Amino acid sequence: MIVVIKPNTPKDKIEEVMEEVQRLGYEPRPIYGAQQTVIAAIGDERTHHTLESLNVLPQVETVLRVQKRFKMVSRESHPANSVVDVDGIPVGGDKFVVMAGPCSVESEEQLLTTARAVKAAGASILRGGAYKPRTSPYEFQGLGKEGLRLLDLAKRETGLKIITEVLSERDVEHVCQTADILQIGARNAQNFQLLIEAARSGKPILLKRGLSQRIEEWLLGAEYILAEGNSNVLFCERGIRTFETYTRNTLDLSAVAVAKKESHLPVIVDPSQGCGRADLVRVLCQGAVAMGADGLLIEVHPNPAEALSDGQQQIDFGGFKALMQDLQPLLAAMRRTV
Repeated sequence: MIVVIKPNTPKDKIEEVMEEVQRLGYEPRPIYGAQQTVIAAIGDERTHHTLESLNVLPQVETVLRVQKRFKMVSRESHPANSVVDVDGIPVGGDKFVVMAGPCSVESEEQLLTTARAVKAAGASILRGGAYKPRTSPYEFQGLGKEGLRLLDLAKRETGLKIITEVLSERDVEHVCQTADILQIGARNAQNFQLLIEAARSGKPILLKRGLSQRIEEWLLGAEYILAEGNSNVLFCERGIRTFETYTRNTLDLSAVAVAKKESHLPVIVDPSQGCGRADLVRVLCQGAVAMGADGLLIEVHPNPAEALSDGQQQIDFGGFKALMQDLQPLLAAMRRTV
């Protein structure tokens, strides 16, 4: 870390700071300027006390980090792109993966017809919410364990892998019996005990960005998972809450570029949650491919007007098929394959 001393600070006060830096386990190396001094504190921030507490000293102007707070997530620790293996399906690298299905599992017919349609169009992973976190307690909360049973049925019939959301620590074990990817939703993006419990399952984890989460906080959420020994993490940009009301959320495609620059982990984009409007999903998917995303998470329903949750952002089978066809030239240009 770097400790910046206020201008014209007497030498004895500078030495006080250096002594404190040494007590905290770092080697202080002062750089004296004409009016201002900077102290380079040499040491590993992962194993030593943070020096940010030195800001309380009156002669200290600021304390700056040199190392990134997210260690294992960063490209410094792993320069090459990581590829996550989802039960035989590689996510990342040259592979572009499409996860598609209904927002909520509603019935056997609804789920199976959707699974067959998205597989025929090119999806390799079936999404579907068995447990649904809803803003209102009176809205459809999902079918729970019955929804998981139906997802397992769809998996066995179609061969599609399953991604579904886990809402609490107590649900991790039984959701793992069905899911190939555990989804951590935006509302739980900083539920650290859930992140730790999900990580210990060993399953691949899709970590959605929180509603108002800064990118660094999102990356640090993934750090919790990697710190537990589970490196199978997928980031998911799903839109953030801004002052804009034209769309449900503001899909931050720049976050894809930043996450790919800062981290080696694959990045998925959810355009359905990202804008909350079915008529914008196709163009946002195209933008996600162009930005270098490694996959898409798309909500598809046989009849969106009758959906029990978020029908306004789900596309129908025809729309999904057309979308997949539209993406082919872009994927080819980006040298990606589905």
